[in-house]
Amino acid sequence: MGAPTGTTSVAAVIGSPVRHSRSPAIHNAAFAAAGLDWVYLAFEVTKEVAVTAVRGAAALGVRGLSVTMPLKEAVIGAVDELSATAAALGAVNTLTMAGGRIRGDNTDGAGLVRALGAAGAAATGRTVAVLGAGGAARAAALALAGAGASAVIVVNRDPGRAEVAASLAGVVGRVGRPRDVGLADLVVHATPVGMAGGMAEGQLPIGADQLHSGQTVVDLVYHPLRTPLLAAATAAGATTLDGLGMLVHQAALQFEAWTGVKAPVEAMDRAAREA
Repeated sequence: MGAPTGTTSVAAVIGSPVRHSRSPAIHNAAFAAAGLDWVYLAFEVTKEVAVTAVRGAAALGVRGLSVTMPLKEAVIGAVDELSATAAALGAVNTLTMAGGRIRGDNTDGAGLVRALGAAGAAATGRTVAVLGAGGAARAAALALAGAGASAVIVVNRDPGRAEVAASLAGVVGRVGRPRDVGLADLVVHATPVGMAGGMAEGQLPIGADQLHSGQTVVDLVYHPLRTPLLAAATAAGATTLDGLGMLVHQAALQFEAWTGVKAPVEAMDRAAREA
């Protein structure tokens, strides 16, 4: 598409910090590939002004917002309607403005399920270990149970938080210990351990002796793309998936909610890897 005009539709990501986000590259590539007159921007927004910012964006005619940390709970005060998934998680990553109303949804878990399916690693009938109990882990537990996992084992240092995450998986959810990771067919890492620039950069979230051939190991960290966990899993003979798959597929679901057009996933994935 050419330069924005007076009829160009606007979407954006909000959060703090947000200038590093790959979302503008991903969504703008999608709009271009689909031939849509849309543009996607990034706005630095703090928790203190989140509700005002969302309502202001809606008043200005912004069509959709991606919501990242630390705003996923704060923006709930601005919505007119919550999806069942967002309500269960108490967190929103997608806002859709249409018909004078603001709808909040959460596509993180569904994005993970789509990414697994696209990689031939669907969760159906598999024992899953989820490492962590924060927002990404909770979204994963809920979605993987819904996708037919036979068991969802949540492993976290804080058993209380692990219990909350496991409860989202219903009857197939339970709290586990680190040694239970070895029992899993599918391992989903959903903590910041191993992230470049973080306090635990270069570290493993679990003992390498829990990783083995026959497992699929997914690391939702994507900076670096090849994390210490994925390197250890490869060395153990496991199949690995990096975090960009979930990032791209949750964005594809946002794109479809805003535009009503099937997302050009290949173009989005390419943009994510080149950003």
